[in-house]
Amino acid sequence: MPAFAPEIDWTVPGRVLTAEQKANYEREGFLVIRNVVPRYELERFKNRFQDICNKVDVPVNMVVMRDISIAKSEFVAGEKAITKVQDFQEDPVLFDFCKHPTIVDVVKDLIGKPSDTMMAMHTMLINKPPDTGALTSRHPMHQDLHYFPFRPADYICCAWTAMERVNRANGCLVVVPGTHKGDLKVHEYPKWEGGVNKAYFGIQDYDPNMPRLHVEMEAGDTVFFHPLLIHGSGANKTDGFRKAISCHYANDKLCHYIDVKGTTQENIRVEALDMAKKKMSKYGFSAPELEYAEIWKLRGRAVNGTRANL
Repeated sequence: MPAFAPEIDWTVPGRVLTAEQKANYEREGFLVIRNVVPRYELERFKNRFQDICNKVDVPVNMVVMRDISIAKSEFVAGEKAITKVQDFQEDPVLFDFCKHPTIVDVVKDLIGKPSDTMMAMHTMLINKPPDTGALTSRHPMHQDLHYFPFRPADYICCAWTAMERVNRANGCLVVVPGTHKGDLKVHEYPKWEGGVNKAYFGIQDYDPNMPRLHVEMEAGDTVFFHPLLIHGSGANKTDGFRKAISCHYANDKLCHYIDVKGTTQENIRVEALDMAKKKMSKYGFSAPELEYAEIWKLRGRAVNGTRANL
């Protein structure tokens, strides 16, 4: 097996992380750091999310998603209707999360060097309203790399910040430690009785007996994890909400695009291209033959330095 992220020396402290923290990430594939994002910043993000729910100044390229169990309901609106805001790279308030210095410094210790340019490649604000009873608020166990047409995986990292308390009752993240050193698994839509949300692919042969860890967090806590780490989340069985904001970063110096056509990622490639074409048509633009990587080139934004490779 090739060395894990050979560009990183896992035996010495980083700019902000201790050698022990780096070793934990290298071994387990994730790292939880407490009190990373201040409460006042989280309130800004929550307020902006409320505006988006009310259709205030929503960027054209932003994707606003509803849960499949209430997607066509006229009686569920606002915060209870919206489950995810995706692609907020053009939103100046929410994109401040991706540029947060403390987060970027940690990411650089995990996937690069202080001088490397970090790209924000995938942005999401995930809202779990109280489950309707169909259990559609859960997310199947999956690997984020299934969605990405860029590599190497070791130089991609997600920062996922709890915007309020997250625990087993409201559907916290569930991770399988150490799985980041395995292969990318085959993903399909799970055959759930209540249905499954758009693009919620899950590992086809996932073994439920694998040792799992529930990552319970307080507002402002952040978990950093590898894109091959197997993870998911449960249903929100409370009367409240479970909000988190996240960004996937890639090292612009070390990562490059690949062609995923005809691979196990073909299902998400076809679905994403179809969604992009429909959105372009909705706004009166012609829908040319796009390459999957082109969608990601449009999504990507540098959070420091000068963009060159991605």
